[in-house]
Amino acid sequence: MTGLGLSEYEAKTYLSLLRESPSTAYEIGKHSGVPTSKIYEILQKLSEKGMISIVDDRKIKKYVPIDPDDFLNRHKLMTERTVESLRKDLVNIQDTINLSSVWNITDYDYLMDKARSLITNASRTVLISVWKEEIEQLEETMREALRRNVRLVTVHFGTAKIKTGQVYQHPIEDTIYQEKNGRGIVIVADSREVLMGTIMKYGRVEGAWSRNRGFITVAEDYIKHDVYIMKIIRRYDRLLRERFGSRYERLRDIFSDEEVL
Repeated sequence: MTGLGLSEYEAKTYLSLLRESPSTAYEIGKHSGVPTSKIYEILQKLSEKGMISIVDDRKIKKYVPIDPDDFLNRHKLMTERTVESLRKDLVNIQDTINLSSVWNITDYDYLMDKARSLITNASRTVLISVWKEEIEQLEETMREALRRNVRLVTVHFGTAKIKTGQVYQHPIEDTIYQEKNGRGIVIVADSREVLMGTIMKYGRVEGAWSRNRGFITVAEDYIKHDVYIMKIIRRYDRLLRERFGSRYERLRDIFSDEEVL
């Protein structure tokens, strides 16, 4: 009974009443071994817990126990309600912690495992910005996502021909590689979690995973704006090269708003 949250004195008092009731406080203290100085306090606590009732017999208070089945069933119900309430509250706390955390990633294999995990667990949408070396490892996982009717968009830096979802081929991969000093990967799954990383020479990795709302928004906007640019380039490539240079040099120069003379 102490395993149910009762003190030793409370358990002894309840068991004493099961054996003999109705009983007075004096009789309960005598039969249970609970000190007389404590018995009234214990009886009050058991009454508040709904384990005993008070009956009056010629102005003398006597006590009777609640049926054990009633007590145990009520305790079970209250415990289940408490557990379910805690389950929701603790998950919410955990989600709040996850939302405010950014987990660093420095291992390439772990980065790619996490990338596959995000795509595998997505149920609605996946936005990807990726290079040839990494997309070759992710393509089968991406196909599986499409078979689950997940909407998939890829901005692809590289020459590999892929036909997995909606693909936008980035036209200036070599220049981007020089600017970033490495290959980038960004994956946003269901607008709920994001993986970002840069793979540098000799396999060194600087990456991060998070469910932070601000982090996700930045990553989503990054991919979406690349898509917007790819759509424009597909339709107006010749004009853009004439205006901004063969490698879009003036377009990518954010510190000026000039065109080729």
